[in-house]
Formats: sequence, C-alpha cells, structure tokens
Amino acid sequence: MGSTSATTKPLLLSDLASSTVRLSHVPSNFIRPLGDRPNLQEVQSSDAVSISLIDLRGLRGPNRPQIIQNIARACQDYGFFQVVNHGVPETVVDEMMKVSREFFRLPESERLKSYSDDPMKTTRLSTSFNVKTEKVANWRDFLRLHCHPIQDYIHEWPINPPSFREDVGEYCRKVRELALELLEAISESLGLERDYIDKALGKHGQHLAINYYPACPQPELTYGLPGHADPNVITILLQDDVAGLQVLKDGKWVAVNPIPNTFTVNIGDQIQIISNDKYKSVLHRAMVNSEKERMSIPTFYCPSPDAVIGPAPQLIDNNHPPLYNNFAYSEYYKKFWNRGLSKETCVDMFKTDQLSQHPIAS
Repeated sequence: MGSTSATTKPLLLSDLASSTVRLSHVPSNFIRPLGDRPNLQEVQSSDAVSISLIDLRGLRGPNRPQIIQNIARACQDYGFFQVVNHGVPETVVDEMMKVSREFFRLPESERLKSYSDDPMKTTRLSTSFNVKTEKVANWRDFLRLHCHPIQDYIHEWPINPPSFREDVGEYCRKVRELALELLEAISESLGLERDYIDKALGKHGQHLAINYYPACPQPELTYGLPGHADPNVITILLQDDVAGLQVLKDGKWVAVNPIPNTFTVNIGDQIQIISNDKYKSVLHRAMVNSEKERMSIPTFYCPSPDAVIGPAPQLIDNNHPPLYNNFAYSEYYKKFWNRGLSKETCVDMFKTDQLSQHPIAS
C-alpha cells in the first residue's frame, strides 16, 4: 500500500506481488468483509446477455438514424455498449498497450518518480483508489494522467519508457476524436441539438488511467475496483485480453469479455444528470485473476472544472420536473474522490427534492 507519510517510501502492489517470495494469500488489508465479496459463482457470462456491439462506421453515412437509435437503446437499457470501427487505428492502440506494460515493468525507483497520494495531482502514480480515505485496499496500481488540453499536461508525464509521451499523446488525441463523435450521437439520441453536450462541458477535460492488476492468489476475497459509477460524462475503456470488467444489469453482475479492437463505452454520472435520468450511469467493477496480470486503460471524458451541469432544459416539462440541482463539475468531482468507492454513486447528493413531490414512472 502507498503511505500517506512523506518520509515513508510507498509500497506499490506491483512490487509486493512481484517479490521473490510469491504470495500464497491476500494480505489482510486487501480482504473484503464477508458481505462485500465478489460472489464470482453468481456472475453471468456476457454470452447469456445481449450486449450491444455498435458499428460506428454507420454514424458517418445514411444509416446514422438507425445507429443513433441503437445508442439510445443501449444507454437506456444498459448504460454501456461496445464499439467497432471506432476510428482509432489498431497501431495506435497496440503502441498504447505496449508502452503501458513497459511502464509497469520499469524498476520501482523509476516508477516512483511519478508517485503521489494527492488525488488532485494531474499526473500521478498510486495504488488502490484513495489511500487517504479507504479502510480496505483494492488490488491495483494505476498511473493517472490529465490529457486535455494535452499541451498543458504532457510535460508532466513520465519520460520513461522513451516513447511514452509520444505514444500516449497520440492515443489521447485519437480517443478524444472518438469521444466527441460519441457525445454528438448521445446528444442526438436524447432529442437534443447535436452539439448540446459539447457546449455543456465548458472547455472540456480528459483524464486517462493505466490500471495494472497483478495476478492475485485469492481473487474471491478482493476487488481490482469494487462496484462504482464514473463521475464523468463518458468512459471509453481499452482492455487487454484478460477478462475483468463486470457490469450490473438487472441486479446481476455480467462479465464483459474483451473483443479485439473494440472499446467498451459507459455512461457516466454527468450524462445521467443532463438526461434527467433518462439514461443511467452504470455500476461496474474490476475483478482480478489468479493466473494472469491484467491491464485496462479507461479514458474519462469530463466537463471542465468550472462547467455548470444540470438537466437539459429541453428535457424538463410538467411531467418531467428537474431531478437535479445545477452545480459546478469541480464540486462533484471533489465529493466523488473524498467519498471514495465505499458507496456506489454520488448523484443522490445533487438531487432536488422534486422526486418525492412528483414521483416519476420509470
């Protein structure tokens, strides 16, 4: 675990897990209470649940209305979908995954140059989720980078491996193009102007996390990350070939198996709020593997900190009163980090009292 003390060298999970004595059991600070364990035997396979796989090539031609309808259905019914023909070149994706692996295989002394336990730091290596607030640790290390506007942050990024800034920078630019295309489609699917969400985000923000989950001797006792909803607008997830993502659907956890050259897209809290609950921010979690390490790279597309978020006025009428108060995104993000993943979502903290006065049929 990383330490909050400035004088104590943090212990990253990757170094604990790769020590000369192979771990035969999970250290006690990673073990979840009995009622808060993964219950892996109850997880459904994605083969048993119809997960939307959307071909985004259709957005750029005469099939756009049908693709918009598919996105609307996925956002309403699932809160997430997978995309193919997304426009991010395979070579860019491969280099991103390659340089990420190389980073986590650097000597500890080199990686620790990026270490911080301050969640507001814009470039930082850390472990678990928020070492300052949590009681039970999560089985992951991560490198988190702010990446838009890229010129404001790239100078903070690691210089090792030597191609890191170039490879990650190109990936961030391409994924941003995809994010903007998806936001237009989601706006349209809500019946809003195509640029509504784009304008609502202010100057925009983009973060990226490179998550490293070492092999774990007792995956049934811990999480890579427990169930949570993302505080941002949308998340675009790149997975390697080791399964680990699970999404809550109809009260059951569903394993979302990786498909080569696809991204998994999930709706974040800000879309739930802008849509006035028409779309729901999906609860998801990361599992760990007893045999293999796993890497995942989520890109979090966000409002800028000063952007004011609230339900779109076009979606409000007498039958659909506003369910949320307006707020600055910086306020939301701060509450999310301070609260940690001990509770599933932050959206309830920003609700109006309208819900109790005007019950809405789901």
